Amino acid sequence: MIIEERMAVFIDSLDRGNTPFLDEVEKYALETQVPIIRKSTQSLLKFLLRLTKPKRILEVGTAIGFSALFMSEYGPEDCHITTIEKYEKRIPLARQNFVRAGRAERITLLEGDGAEILKELTGSYDLIFMDAAKGQYLNFLPEVLRLLTSGGLLVSDNVLQEGDVIESRYAVMRRDRTIHARMREYLYELKHAEALETVILPVGDGVALTTKK
Repeated sequence: MIIEERMAVFIDSLDRGNTPFLDEVEKYALETQVPIIRKSTQSLLKFLLRLTKPKRILEVGTAIGFSALFMSEYGPEDCHITTIEKYEKRIPLARQNFVRAGRAERITLLEGDGAEILKELTGSYDLIFMDAAKGQYLNFLPEVLRLLTSGGLLVSDNVLQEGDVIESRYAVMRRDRTIHARMREYLYELKHAEALETVILPVGDGVALTTKK
């Protein structure tokens, strides 16, 4: 927990909630241990969607479709979402959720490796939501920035790694050291690239908001 747990619970308790179908998908995800965006991150994302009104949204990391459905629900009525997922077992359920929600025409799911698919995409996106394998964020970044429109918003989730990102590499488990190093490098790049402006927020598991000048 990045902020004190009682404070996080209090803030989350103020949220007015989501639609019944989103609640259903979220409940299933929690019961089956599918990672989805946390309550505080949902509140932040809902605010950003209302503020920026993105028409074209790209998501890297679909899982079972909760965040794509969430963005479709709270984004502009005419927004379209393109989402990328590699894990084959989750793709059919994501597609099923899009159909059940009546959002299949507003959400395009691309199956395969994110690094390869990003290279093939053309055009630009007003908002890009990064929520895939954390060790790959740095590898995805050049293509993501190519696709992000000038003045667009990149939202990177889970960037503080439950607080481990501030620890020495020797203080984290050996199996996590590569991801730890890559995330620190990713955040450094976001904060130091002259073409970008980034703020890192201790919301959920850490969210980086980046705009392209």
